[in-house]
Amino acid sequence: MRVLITAGPTREHIDSVRYLSNGSSGKMGYALAAAAVGRGAEVHLISGPVGIPEPQGVEVTRVVSADEMYRACEASFEKCDVFIAVAAVADYRPKRRAEQKEAKVKGDVTLELEPTVDILKAMGARRKDGQLLIGFAAETSDLAIKAPAKLAAKGCDWIVANDVGAPGLGMEADANAVSLWNRGGHVADLGPAAKGPLAELILARILEAEKSERAGGLAGRARKFWI
Repeated sequence: MRVLITAGPTREHIDSVRYLSNGSSGKMGYALAAAAVGRGAEVHLISGPVGIPEPQGVEVTRVVSADEMYRACEASFEKCDVFIAVAAVADYRPKRRAEQKEAKVKGDVTLELEPTVDILKAMGARRKDGQLLIGFAAETSDLAIKAPAKLAAKGCDWIVANDVGAPGLGMEADANAVSLWNRGGHVADLGPAAKGPLAELILARILEAEKSERAGGLAGRARKFWI
């Protein structure tokens, strides 16, 4: 089984020094990559800039911007059986990037932004029969409304939603708590737990549901991978 995972933040440069980004540490995505390798998968991890060790046995592609991450996903997506989009991709980038550091000016500065590519939605639009798509949703409120809405909008099979505003959980933390949603609705709440054990729980719970819903097909081929 071939698993493609994105992790970490992206950096959208304003000039050669400054950039827009977020607080994603990459820990959840890296934990999922390690858990998938432990279950016998061939894992390709596309990682934004993070400061944590690479999981053993994982092919890692390093990227910086959302556009670089999209192009890396585009190149590998057709070959994967499972796509897990964990990365906290920046939603916007500066319309203009200066090649050199721009001088500081007095007074207010206006920064014109444009949307980055929606990687999960783009992969959902080009999926083949049998591919399993799992997205992550980092929210600070209304998970029960936003998680199923994101699942429908992105064209994926699962959304793993977490409240990144909760103290000690989510971005940059070592622990997390998530809720799992599929096209049938809410499936389970997992955690709080350290991200390593939580990654194992996420994969196990999703497989359990997939096995019951998909007779043969991916579920049949997945048994040796997941178990």
